[in-house]
Amino acid sequence: MQPQAYLDLENQYGAHNYKPLDVILTRGQGVWVWDVNGKKYLDCLAAYSAVNQGHCHPKIMAAMIEQAKRLTLTSRAFRNDQLGPFYQEICELTHSHKVLPMNSGAEAVETVIKAVRKWSYQVKGIPADQAEIIVCANNFHGRTITIVGFSTDPTARSGFGPFTPGFKVVPFGDAAALEAAITPNTAGFLVEPIQGEAGVIIPPAGYLKAAREICDRHHVVLILDEIQTGLGRTGRLLAEAHEDIEADLTLVGKALSGGFYPVSAVLSNKAVLDVLQPGEHGSTFGGNPLACAIARTAMRVLTEEKMIENAAEMGDYFLAGLKQIQSPSIKEVRGRGLMIAMELVPEAGGARAFCYRLADKGMLCKETHENTIRFAPPLVITKDEVTWALEQIDAVMRG
Repeated sequence: MQPQAYLDLENQYGAHNYKPLDVILTRGQGVWVWDVNGKKYLDCLAAYSAVNQGHCHPKIMAAMIEQAKRLTLTSRAFRNDQLGPFYQEICELTHSHKVLPMNSGAEAVETVIKAVRKWSYQVKGIPADQAEIIVCANNFHGRTITIVGFSTDPTARSGFGPFTPGFKVVPFGDAAALEAAITPNTAGFLVEPIQGEAGVIIPPAGYLKAAREICDRHHVVLILDEIQTGLGRTGRLLAEAHEDIEADLTLVGKALSGGFYPVSAVLSNKAVLDVLQPGEHGSTFGGNPLACAIARTAMRVLTEEKMIENAAEMGDYFLAGLKQIQSPSIKEVRGRGLMIAMELVPEAGGARAFCYRLADKGMLCKETHENTIRFAPPLVITKDEVTWALEQIDAVMRG
């Protein structure tokens, strides 16, 4: 089919809840993808960090095929031979004590909300149905009704109420505001170490360490949403490591499967997950043998192939190169590891037009919040590929 035929089918039969660039992709390998006309592009979004290991990583693919031939799904009504090893390997990798597997990132967030509320009633002693969870302005934790209810993005919220109560919103990066919002009914603090969808917003140095201390002092559970920042994206296994802290609960997903399958998990460094009893929470597909086999290999290649170290090195090189580009359209360049943003001045006319110009040159990026372009390629990117990307970006920004 011709590209327009694919667009016509989407427009005729699909809900219009996305506004993608009009590129019809059909194949991927490493950091590269190809469209239906055979044009090659450098993927600088990595499926919102879900393909940290690169497109179609051969070892993850082999694990998926091998497991798919043996057993894909049992439900949690029965045990399977991949679940226990997955538990052990992810806990040892992340220094966690317990894990609860789910499928999507949003499911992991919903799961942690339920677990923290139950913990607060059974362990902390908060009166029934009075638990509060503090979140940050400009957060992005998913798309369910509960999650969009504590979003501050009008597009995410408008028309979807009424919303789930029990949440307080404070400014991101403001430790004093966090402490001021805590009451005897505060159960947890849910925060992204770096706000990805908000435009790669990095908090002030020391913010997470201060949040850790505040939560400890007030017996509040610190929950880090590392669904985008985790598993190597920022140049460390988890972004919390940049401030040498450990969350009580950590959410991972996306790259946990290397892009092959929806896999997410809630990781616990304290006994919060122990409050859940049989029948109180679950998922037909969560922890299925196919997901576990894929995730085990996805984690292994991250470490064995030194992708995390590469993210740190290439991220520094990419960020330094972007800061050298001279253009009146650029307001700021910021990032950590291979999680990078270029914010444009409002007078530039919006980031989407620049994304189309980059696509013409063979680079796929995505705008966020109108004036920001994100650069987040797979962690397997090489120095030559970063150099090539910088040349394309420079040409577009100077043009």
